[in-house]
Amino acid sequence: MSAALRACRALIARDVRLALRHGAETLAALLFFILVATLFAFGVGPGPETLARIAAGVVFVTALLSAMLSLDRLFAADFEDGTLEQLLLSGLAAELLALAKIAAHWLIAGLPVVLVAPLMAVMLQLPGPAYPAMIAALLLATPLLSLLGGVGAALTLGARRGGILVPLLVLPLAVPVLIFAVGATEAAAMGLSPRPHLLFLAAMLVAALPLAPVAIAASLRAAAE
Repeated sequence: MSAALRACRALIARDVRLALRHGAETLAALLFFILVATLFAFGVGPGPETLARIAAGVVFVTALLSAMLSLDRLFAADFEDGTLEQLLLSGLAAELLALAKIAAHWLIAGLPVVLVAPLMAVMLQLPGPAYPAMIAALLLATPLLSLLGGVGAALTLGARRGGILVPLLVLPLAVPVLIFAVGATEAAAMGLSPRPHLLFLAAMLVAALPLAPVAIAASLRAAAE
């Protein structure tokens, strides 16, 4: 294994350990996801047909909003204590640094949502045939949201009220992700093929994987100078 890959693994492990050490912050996004989905179920009422109609939208909208909660601190903590500058000077490519931070964010904020979403879907009366499509869409959409969110977090790094600016930058970019993810789940629920929607999500993820780290790296270098 190359030194760069070992450094990326060490950085991901470090971020995950720090997140687990601050358990309340780590659980905030997941609890937000669960509470908002539950409130939708109580607010709409127990009618199974109504719940089934909105289930896909509720799951993915709450997943998107929960991902926003931790984005403003994605690079900010390391920027404030000087760790980010040391990492940029360590010899590790800034693009790999960005990719490692995004991977850690997905493990902390995205993967728990993927694991809990089926339980929320059961509560929301999502039709059984839609579950595989929903999970596939989440596995594509959540890392994509982390990549887009990382771009927004890097662009606002060091700015005043950066926590407010990040959602304003990221939410418009996340709308296509939301549309195709919900479309895949609803298509499967109606007995149609979710394949076209999932392919669009996969194409966006494949495009974002090389492009987002480049944009994040440029923003991190500018913020550190």
